[in-house]
Amino acid sequence: MIDKRQSWNLGYWLVALLLLAFVQSLWQGAQQFESVPYSAFEKALAEGRVAEVVVSERTMTGRLKSPDGGKSVLITTRVEPDLAARLEKYNVPYTRVVESTWLRELASWIVPALVFFGLWYFLFRRIAEKQGGGLGGLMSIGKSRAKVHVQADTGVTFADVAGVDEAKAELEEVVDFLRHPQEYGRLGAHIPKGVLLVGPPGTGKTLLARAVAGEAGVAFFSISGSEFVEMFVGVGAARVRDLFEQARLKAPAIIFIDELDALGRARGAFPGLGGHDEKEQTLNQLLVEMDGFDTSAGLIILAATNRPEILDTALLRAGRFDRQVLVDRPDKKGRTDILNVHVRKVKLAPETRLDEIAAITTGFSGADLANLVNEAALAATRRKAPLVTQADFTVAVERLVAGLERRSRVLNPHERRAVAYHEMGHALVALSQAGGDPVHKVSIIPRGIGALGYTIQRPTEDRYLMSRGELQRKLAVPLGGRAAEVLVLGELSTGAADDLAKATDIARDMVTRYGMDPGLGHESFDARRPVSPETAGPWGAAPRSLSEETMRRIDAAQSALMAEAFATATAVLTRYRAVLERGAQALLEHETLDEEALRDIAAPVLAGGDEPA
Repeated sequence: MIDKRQSWNLGYWLVALLLLAFVQSLWQGAQQFESVPYSAFEKALAEGRVAEVVVSERTMTGRLKSPDGGKSVLITTRVEPDLAARLEKYNVPYTRVVESTWLRELASWIVPALVFFGLWYFLFRRIAEKQGGGLGGLMSIGKSRAKVHVQADTGVTFADVAGVDEAKAELEEVVDFLRHPQEYGRLGAHIPKGVLLVGPPGTGKTLLARAVAGEAGVAFFSISGSEFVEMFVGVGAARVRDLFEQARLKAPAIIFIDELDALGRARGAFPGLGGHDEKEQTLNQLLVEMDGFDTSAGLIILAATNRPEILDTALLRAGRFDRQVLVDRPDKKGRTDILNVHVRKVKLAPETRLDEIAAITTGFSGADLANLVNEAALAATRRKAPLVTQADFTVAVERLVAGLERRSRVLNPHERRAVAYHEMGHALVALSQAGGDPVHKVSIIPRGIGALGYTIQRPTEDRYLMSRGELQRKLAVPLGGRAAEVLVLGELSTGAADDLAKATDIARDMVTRYGMDPGLGHESFDARRPVSPETAGPWGAAPRSLSEETMRRIDAAQSALMAEAFATATAVLTRYRAVLERGAQALLEHETLDEEALRDIAAPVLAGGDEPA
């Protein structure tokens, strides 16, 4: 039996011998050839020493009859016959040198190709870097783009979250499960697979999710719903699979999907706008992945949206997003707590009352309050103050609510007079309403884009229910400005455009949403109500099923409310005409009246009596 190693050795020797023979033949052939000038080749032909000539395109090869100096073959380059004849008479050696063009020809092919691929590489690299994929962006296009954080990265705990105590309590249970999963399985219970944070923009949904990760101390995968969908088909589903694979490897972990409505929109909700196969495939893959993991492994999904009504019902069923947590705008106490969080790094004056600031910021979200604190600090910085005071917060509220002061907008005397009566009309009608919100400030300084003046009312408490009478009284306030113009100036102006829009919205809601018109009965005719995908029309809107007669009655009821409110405002201003005149003159003189100054001017209105003669 022949050893395998011996057979390999014999093969090496055979190849070496063949190579040696080949090299030897080449060397021997090179020894027999001699390259000579064309004139020497012609001379050898004339002497009769050449037995045979082989002519090619560029060279001539001649085999000698007998070897000369060990050489038996002569090689020379071809020369044109006419040129050779002319050179022969000078009796000098001459030859032709063939210029080598292979490098130039090779470059003519390679250089354009290199330029093309260089431009392609540069453009591809720029696109890949913008997409966050680096040089491997195209190859990793199906990879998840989730940002992975650990406890130290988030830098947020529940101590940084305020104003949403109920939502925070719900999520503390999730944190406790991630820390002690065995406790929840002791009695057969299991933690919800998914928690959906629902609420208006700026209320702290993303902040709550980061606080959960910071408290739990586990891997936190953060991604936006829009990052799943790409221009290539199938990429979204691939990214969903990759995201869950990464999370399983690092379990216990939290997957947070922000703006879930970009990914989880109801399937087939908008057929009139064309197909959405790619988004639906991505959503289908998310549904499959949520069904496929076990909560005992310590994997929890958090998601946030401000449009829960458009989400697919399959996402919201039990076993997927089991629990929905409302993150609403804070109440007065919540706003005070949020302000206390944001003023930690602000040098605050000791006399500043955050509860009073919270009282005049009804409807502000957490993000709005953070912006308010920053604007107040900027206002104090602009006036070179060492501390941020209550007045700075008042300036910040006015800037956020009414816009930036525009003292450069100069009004003519007639316009200033009209604006003064208009704003004082708002203020007096508001002050005359029993139980209405007190007026905080009146000004005729232009603000924002189109406001020539403003009247700010400060609510004393958060209201969640309003009666028909309260809404009727509230409806009269925005019409007070136009009523003052008609009463004093005897003409209408464009200054009431925004007031009319607000009043019309209130009257329309009273009739269509709240069922407050006796003639129409206790029904809702609101076409803006949220609709489910199952009852949506072909364009995603609720089908309008109102008759022409019903719509006519709605319009008539709305007009009647507006007319009644305008009559109420006119009656108030007619009764207190002297107060209106004094207030307008004070505005023209001082431009701004605060709450104390208004109280002095409008004392008869506040007392509910008539103006003394």
